[in-house]
Amino acid sequence: MPRLLIINPSALVEIVHGLQVVTSIKHQWPADREPLVVDWIVRDIFEPLVGACTAVDHTYVFKRHGGTMEFLRLMKEVRKTRYDYLFDFQGLLRTGLMTWQARAKQKVGRANAREGAAAFYDTKLDLPPAGRRSHKLEVLLHFLPVLGLKPVLQGRPDFRGAEKLKLSFVEGRRGARIILMFPDARHQSKNWQGFKQLTRMILEKHKDCRVIWAGDTPLPDKAAFPSERFLNLTGNTSLLSLPSLVQKAEWVIANDTGPLHLAAALGVRTLGIYGPSDWQARGPYPVDAPDNHIVQAPVANLSLLQAKDVYARFAQHAG
Repeated sequence: MPRLLIINPSALVEIVHGLQVVTSIKHQWPADREPLVVDWIVRDIFEPLVGACTAVDHTYVFKRHGGTMEFLRLMKEVRKTRYDYLFDFQGLLRTGLMTWQARAKQKVGRANAREGAAAFYDTKLDLPPAGRRSHKLEVLLHFLPVLGLKPVLQGRPDFRGAEKLKLSFVEGRRGARIILMFPDARHQSKNWQGFKQLTRMILEKHKDCRVIWAGDTPLPDKAAFPSERFLNLTGNTSLLSLPSLVQKAEWVIANDTGPLHLAAALGVRTLGIYGPSDWQARGPYPVDAPDNHIVQAPVANLSLLQAKDVYARFAQHAG
């Protein structure tokens, strides 16, 4: 039975892209071949999402702050299995060292890997034709021809044993349109400050809409909105509940963050708010899909982006 090891410890955006690629691998895998087993080395904080994906058969947990002894313990466990293929999706020194330590017939990574990681690959993949302007997901799809598969997406990620949310805020409200927002971003330069104003505009002008804020960072709203039409889940959003929550929404509005890309992967309409990030390379994929929309801040500065401009883009497509 052929086995593939994915090395992609973090971050959430890259993990979502990786899950899309692995899902496509499983969907494209020929029925007349032995089933492909896919294992994944993932950072501990992201393991719940990767471990729940039906396209992934087994996870190895990488504890980033575990030190040298924890790293050696992890690689000792990984080395118990000899893989047919190893794909280093991340291409950094630590994943290069993982590649070096793992046992695989063919070790594959990007030719433009950083920090010397490319030295550990048997096969180095050039970037897609668009080069450095290529979308980050298309860079990962470039691995599929190594398996004799097409570099395209097929299927949508599915999650086993995911925490099924039962929100009275959503359940039983027929006709309610749920607008899910993720108002926070890990990097301050990607963090737009206009979500409160945008929420107010949507609630005032779209009486059939209800807004949910979500994310792992608590953001107090100080009862700014009527409770029957607004729910604040920030600081109370688990990775296990994230797919279920996203799929309850008609729209996901967010900065350049993992949940935005998960929404696009699950076929939910997106509105991405972009400042310094290159939206063509990092926007919800595919960036030209009719359900994926982008608002680019003036001169790539989110402090110059006004809520009325984001709302105008939403209203243009929300109906």
